[in-house]
Amino acid sequence: MARTPVPGTRDTILTAAAGLFYRYGVRAVGMAQVVEAAHCGKNLLYRHFPGKTELATAYLTLSRREREKAAAEALRWASTPAAQLVALVTEIAESTRRPGYRGCAFRNYLTEFPGATDEPAQVARAYLADSRAQVDRLVTELGGNDLLADRIWLIVDGVHSGPPEQAQVAVDWVAELVKVPGIK
Repeated sequence: MARTPVPGTRDTILTAAAGLFYRYGVRAVGMAQVVEAAHCGKNLLYRHFPGKTELATAYLTLSRREREKAAAEALRWASTPAAQLVALVTEIAESTRRPGYRGCAFRNYLTEFPGATDEPAQVARAYLADSRAQVDRLVTELGGNDLLADRIWLIVDGVHSGPPEQAQVAVDWVAELVKVPGIK
């Protein structure tokens, strides 16, 4: 008779896998490592996630929820499109200074699997497209043009891949581009 899984088992497995995938990359992590990190059996892992693709999809979906929550919190007190753009870049810049930061989970996945069309790649591309659309919308509300949106998006890309010590430069640059008083 099969044992009844402990409530929260799926989340435990996903949390373990997310930590491994983020730290080492999806390609480098085997399902046996996930089993060991989650302290679960192989059958239990495969009951919740039939394969690595499903687990990677869940990881990126979780990452998206976390990023969207952080962005919403950053926008909470920003009342103008200019302030919102600065708040978004500030939140990203601050995330790069956290211990263990290894880049954007979505960009990392797409770098590991260039040209991939699987479900995890679709989740990653959708998040990046939606994030870019948010920048475009705020720039439009600000009265800016496509060139300004492109510049801000390039700054966001740079923040994710640049040294954390330079993150404040990105925030200051966006503030300058959108002319937020009181910020360099």
